[in-house]
Amino acid sequence: MKKLSISFLYLTLLLAGSLTFGLAQDPRPVFQGQGPSEQVDTKSRQITFQVRRAYEFAEDGVGFSNQFPGARLNSIERTGPLAYTIHIEPENAPINMSPWYAFKIWADTGKEINVRLSYPEYARHRYDPQISNDGRKWKLLEKARITEIGKDPASTDPTSRPLSVILKLRVGKGPTWVSAQELQNSWLVNEWMERITKKRKLGLSELGKSKEGRAIKMLTIGRPESQKMMLVISRQHPPEVTGYFAMQSFVETIAGDSNLAKNFRKDWTVYVVPLMNPDGVDQGHWRHNLGGIDLNRDWTLFNQPEDKLVSEFLKRREIETDGKFYFGIDFHSTWDDIYYPMARGIDGNMPGLVFDWLSAIKKAIPGYDPNIRPSDRLLPAIVSRNYFLASHGMEALVFEIGDNTPRDFIRKKGRVGAEELMKLLMARSPKTAGVPTSVQ
Repeated sequence: MKKLSISFLYLTLLLAGSLTFGLAQDPRPVFQGQGPSEQVDTKSRQITFQVRRAYEFAEDGVGFSNQFPGARLNSIERTGPLAYTIHIEPENAPINMSPWYAFKIWADTGKEINVRLSYPEYARHRYDPQISNDGRKWKLLEKARITEIGKDPASTDPTSRPLSVILKLRVGKGPTWVSAQELQNSWLVNEWMERITKKRKLGLSELGKSKEGRAIKMLTIGRPESQKMMLVISRQHPPEVTGYFAMQSFVETIAGDSNLAKNFRKDWTVYVVPLMNPDGVDQGHWRHNLGGIDLNRDWTLFNQPEDKLVSEFLKRREIETDGKFYFGIDFHSTWDDIYYPMARGIDGNMPGLVFDWLSAIKKAIPGYDPNIRPSDRLLPAIVSRNYFLASHGMEALVFEIGDNTPRDFIRKKGRVGAEELMKLLMARSPKTAGVPTSVQ
């Protein structure tokens, strides 16, 4: 009992203070975001690898597999005819409550099976499953086929989630893919980068290697010799696929055929690192890289290679161009859409840019009221946003997309965000960039 109570206390502390209820006219609770990030030790810690294998249940004619990049299935047991429990464990702990899962199922003939997703006692089921027949086209499993276990029926909080779920799945000879969010492993991300590079004649380069030896790739959009630069990154945290989708739309708009984008690219260079944590993504991690560390806590110590590569690039590029980075954006996902800028008055190379940009987005999307949660603590600059501003003078923010935000609206937010940002940057564009400054 002591272990159980401590685990539930940990979960309670994880969620405490993250929600308050909105104004009376909005019946939904408004996600208040996370508190300030604390400095932690970012030296590598041990992780536990899942065993990659196929699980065959001959008595049912059913099989499961986690033998593909992005999968997460730690173990499975048969609990009855056509009934199974899959155990989902994190790479290490303590860890953010983002239990990732992905696996494939097949059967000798068409049949229905029940699959229970089981998590450690300190975790909860977070992501409603996406289903696919090819690993590329996805759709949500119908709510009627999901039985929630251990959820408070009276709660409407976004973070109020069940202890586990039972999924009723139709399977057959062809594989059925089940994933916490649409699968976007490094192979698919690299495919997108190569496609947009070829279509839009962009630059594609490699910053270096991840801890496990995967390439950290970067897109270059615009005039490479420009002194006016901005940075875009995403997927520091493996499960945060909706943020990645917003980043794709944002980048495709800047690289697009509109007159606005063409004029912007004549004077600006945009550097994009779409996949900051390829090891964590391909290993099916809940949060961390192969070093067992949250990369978005390592932007001061730089003990992990992935964020260190970006830091070294920024410094090198400023020297090479004698230029400045004016804007940096880090795409993430959380329980609901939210923007995390620095507070007004904590300025960099283009004061007021972020709040003017958010106001422009609100105006451009009728009826949209962005959830903005500024931070007034710049140092220690352990997260990307703070580091971008403190060390390079970038006006910066974290752009979080909700887990369940409609995908068409995600793309709209990415497109509108890019359009409004290009307008502002062009309107304020300095004639020369000069030597980069530091807020520190």
